[in-house]
Amino acid sequence: MTKIVTILTDGFADWETALLNAVAHSYYKVETAYATPGGKPVTSSGGLRVTPDLAVETIKPADFDAVIVCGGTAWQAENPPDIAGLLRATRQDGVLLGLICDATFAAARAGILDDVHHTSNGAGYLDPTGYGGSTLYRDTAGAVADRRIVSAAGTSPVAFMTAVMEGLGLANDDLNYYVGLHAAQFKAA
Repeated sequence: MTKIVTILTDGFADWETALLNAVAHSYYKVETAYATPGGKPVTSSGGLRVTPDLAVETIKPADFDAVIVCGGTAWQAENPPDIAGLLRATRQDGVLLGLICDATFAAARAGILDDVHHTSNGAGYLDPTGYGGSTLYRDTAGAVADRRIVSAAGTSPVAFMTAVMEGLGLANDDLNYYVGLHAAQFKAA
């Protein structure tokens, strides 16, 4: 069975990984788990309180098919959670790593985006991290997948869900249906 873990922090952006986890769990029977720093309950930017399944510090990337990091205000706070070691281990183990919105900030600080094509919330957005991957940045409204790393802006949860599902080898006609369903409002009249 395919297993993914999503990392949440206080102030996480509800909409960024909700679609991915809902489609993966409900329609593809993917086992989904949630982790937080210290394994403590967190509250989203929209007030949703989540009790996690495990602590970030106990994640073993090899136990999962994907490690997903949800964006939110914590990643640019004065003392953000330190997940650099986990991100590096995830990449080293060849486990799919999904980064959306400010999660890309944490990855840039950890050096994860220095040698892969990636995107984030806008050109120059990651520059304050001092990362070395600015020439590989792609300014796109979609998601970017390169060498088992999927990145997306916080405004792109549908594209992010699609790229992660594709990276997990779960893309099929059903996925095309779900993408069309969730993007229907953007079709020309």
